[in-house]
Amino acid sequence: MTAAAPAGQGKDTMLEEWLEAVCLELGLSREDVDRDLVLNLARDVAHGVARPGAPLTTYLLGLAVARGAPARDAAARVTELAEGWTKPEAG
Repeated sequence: MTAAAPAGQGKDTMLEEWLEAVCLELGLSREDVDRDLVLNLARDVAHGVARPGAPLTTYLLGLAVARGAPARDAAARVTELAEGWTKPEAG
């Protein structure tokens, strides 16, 4: 069993450690990952479209960036799309 992280360092520290480990595992540079950009995009899609759309959309962002799209531009376009998305009426 691991000790609890000090107050104020829990989730952010754990997330940073996770990102560093995944980047190392995948041969990526941590400096190339804009954590807040990806998390904000996921939030916008989860709230504006559907929760399951968040991981799918961030994956698609990754594909677009791998093909040469600037991450910030692509994320802004998708955020705009999500903000204008009309959810079907419940019922």
